Amino acid sequence: MPDIGNIFIWLILGGISGWIASKIMKKDSEMGAWMNILVGIIGAFIGGWLASIFGLGPVTGLNLWSFIISIIGAVLLLSIVRLFKGKA
Repeated sequence: MPDIGNIFIWLILGGISGWIASKIMKKDSEMGAWMNILVGIIGAFIGGWLASIFGLGPVTGLNLWSFIISIIGAVLLLSIVRLFKGKA
């Protein structure tokens, strides 16, 4: 079972990376705090998965590299959502 402190840190960093991604994609006015957290956490998984596929090194722990990868993943997630919303 994960430590409650770790979950709290994941939520904070997810929120920050999701917020930065929403600023980059100019979606901040449409998204609230919970959506930023969700986008940041899902983006971290997407970014980590892509980093491992492309051999960009391990994405582990709380460090700058993992944070950057999380932001990149969140931007990709918002891009994919925008692509599908434009088609609907």
